[in-house]
Amino acid sequence: MSSSAPGIRPPELDKSLVSVQGVGPRVYAKLQKLGLETVEDGLYHLPLRYEDRRQLKTISQLTDGCQEIFVATVLASGEITTARSRRRIFEVIVGDNSGKLSLKWFRYRKPWLEKRFPVGQKAVFIGEVKRFGATREVHHPDADLINSDGDLDQLLRNDPLNFGRILPVYPLTEGLSQKQSRKIWFQLINDYAGYATSPLPVSIRRKYRLLDLAEALQQIHWPSNDTNLERLAKGQDRPRHSLVFDEFFFLELGLALKRAGVELEAGIAFKFTHKYTIPLNKLLPFKLTDAQRRVLGEIKRDMMSPQPMHRLLQGDVGSGKTLVALMSALIAIENEAQVAVVAPTEILAEQHYRTFKTWLDQLGLSTCLLQGSMTAAAKRDVVEQIARGEVDLIVGTHAVLQDAVEFKKLGLGIIDEQHRFGVRQRSVLRHKGTNPDILVMTATPIPRTLSMTLYGDLAVSVIDQLPPGRKPVTTRLCGQNRHRQLYPQLRKQLEQGRQIYIVYPLVEESEKSDLQAATVAAETLATEIFPDYRVGLLHGRMKTAEKDAVMDAFRSGELQLLVATTVIEVGVDVPNATVMVIEHADRFGLSQLHQLRGRVGRGAEQSFCFLVPSENYSADAARRLKVMVDTNDGFLVAEADLEIRGPGDFLGTRQAGLPEFRVANLVKDIRILEAARQEAFNYIEQTKMLTTADALPVSQELQRRWGGRLELAAIG
Repeated sequence: MSSSAPGIRPPELDKSLVSVQGVGPRVYAKLQKLGLETVEDGLYHLPLRYEDRRQLKTISQLTDGCQEIFVATVLASGEITTARSRRRIFEVIVGDNSGKLSLKWFRYRKPWLEKRFPVGQKAVFIGEVKRFGATREVHHPDADLINSDGDLDQLLRNDPLNFGRILPVYPLTEGLSQKQSRKIWFQLINDYAGYATSPLPVSIRRKYRLLDLAEALQQIHWPSNDTNLERLAKGQDRPRHSLVFDEFFFLELGLALKRAGVELEAGIAFKFTHKYTIPLNKLLPFKLTDAQRRVLGEIKRDMMSPQPMHRLLQGDVGSGKTLVALMSALIAIENEAQVAVVAPTEILAEQHYRTFKTWLDQLGLSTCLLQGSMTAAAKRDVVEQIARGEVDLIVGTHAVLQDAVEFKKLGLGIIDEQHRFGVRQRSVLRHKGTNPDILVMTATPIPRTLSMTLYGDLAVSVIDQLPPGRKPVTTRLCGQNRHRQLYPQLRKQLEQGRQIYIVYPLVEESEKSDLQAATVAAETLATEIFPDYRVGLLHGRMKTAEKDAVMDAFRSGELQLLVATTVIEVGVDVPNATVMVIEHADRFGLSQLHQLRGRVGRGAEQSFCFLVPSENYSADAARRLKVMVDTNDGFLVAEADLEIRGPGDFLGTRQAGLPEFRVANLVKDIRILEAARQEAFNYIEQTKMLTTADALPVSQELQRRWGGRLELAAIG
């Protein structure tokens, strides 16, 4: 076996796992269930944890709560019935010179266990030691029998892969045992780890004491016996650090190149005429907050620059991002350029259209709405107006990104709720003009770890201040008899002339669900609970015209209660609505709960959010609901969300157009990410965007890992 030259991908890594000794068609089918197809997949299928089998212990040396390995002899065995639950279990009492221990099986085949563990049978047992009062037990232990004619030393000599060392414990699927897996991965690492290479620059490897990939993979699968077990358990060992750094370096290199590529392109250097921004300022019934002014200053600097702006605007719900977007749009319009605002849903697009149109009409500017539900003729008419340059600001859904839509001169693209779109949609909008400025906005606060990763190619602005007069929303968790306690409070708000949202996760009852549906709830509320008030229903399956009619009725105060599904999650703005009731709140993610809560508290009155969970809910759901009650701070909510859910699902990273992580963890490995990011951005500068001869292997590896996602001619 030999490793390949840097930058040249060894074909051995793409071989099917069937080529590994011990993997036949049957085992291969099981490995496929784990998502493993190739040798490279196998190399990166890392142990979940490790077992210390360097030393066999006596029973008195065992530690409660730990996975232990010990030798003992069977003293008694048989079926017993528990006193409390009358449940039948199989118990084996084992002992050595230092003490006794109970082994228990709750799911078992009695004849097999009786035959396997007769009195006098000696074995090596492995399992977690549990303490119940004065007794200690191990449930469903692994066992290696020591034959009467053999001895312990012989067993250990015959099975060096399972004894006398620190052992990997792999994620498994049905039909694969740890013993079988260790045999496969021992062979795999022996035969193929040497083909794994990375062109990570030697200077960086030395600076951070990183192992090369082959050695890191060898050690992470089969740690040497002098490895620090505590650091290994915490994922702080050198082999893992090396693999994580390598992954982050190539991720950040791609993001650095994307940003550098944008900076090298010629954009539009906007000039400030204040033709529309000063008149708008005079029209506004309030002053901009300090945070809004600061962020506008950052955007203005970007827009004046000859390079295209690529900026992420983060602001918690109700912080005034839309006004900042409007001011930014007017700068482009003052320079006789068009602006496109893209939103993820029709309801949000319509909301933006209304807001922008109100102000632009007063300034003598034109606005249009473009969305999928429009008739073909209406769509064609709007598309023609855009192409002729007759419209200053275009608001729409994904329909704006379609090939048929051409702009006369697109100067600024604004994408709202960025996490609903991928990097590709951003790129499509950028190609609708000659490198227009791009502003992406989100009301879903993004923890620093993720914003560095998901939006590493964007500059970030944060509006961290609410407009004056806004009061934090009071959030309460409803317990038993929740509706009996809740309805009087809702009636009190209605009597004061306020309006209420009641949100359900489903539209109608389905056989698979135990949730009360929005349709049924609306009927009950209207006829039985609040017959003296008007109740509306809003859900995703309604036609656009129906949705518009319901929203208009709620906005105008004609409806006092609005029962809805999560179509109202983003963008709906009704200042008189002061109560948000979230039914089956345990079924929603933290980000969704925070967004829903943000629909109230938009006026000067005190607002409330009532979380009504299902009868029985999980520990994770309880953690989410506690976070909501404890804080209104969107960034704290986001950090907790990332911790609870893990990085894989948070904000849909899969659709964000980034390479996926095989080893790295965005929560645990933030320090490594920061170091790798710094080195990647430095490397781009030092190698003049990877154009020097020594950067060629790095450039080739970057292309391989990112695939077609970089869309930059500067690579390769």
